[in-house]
Amino acid sequence: MADTTKIEDKLERKKLKRAARKKAAPKAPRTGARGEKKKKVKKLARGQSKR
Repeated sequence: MADTTKIEDKLERKKLKRAARKKAAPKAPRTGARGEKKKKVKKLARGQSKR
C-alpha cells in the first residue's frame, strides 16, 4: 500500500489508500481455515477446581 504517513488531511489520505487498494493485485483465496495454525487449548475438567 502507498505510504501515507506524511499526509495530514484525513480525506486525502483515504482517497490515496483506496486507489492503492484498487491497483493492488487480488489476494489468493484461502487454502485452509483462518485459525488452523493456532495453538489448540485443552478443555479444563468440569466440576471440582484444579487447585
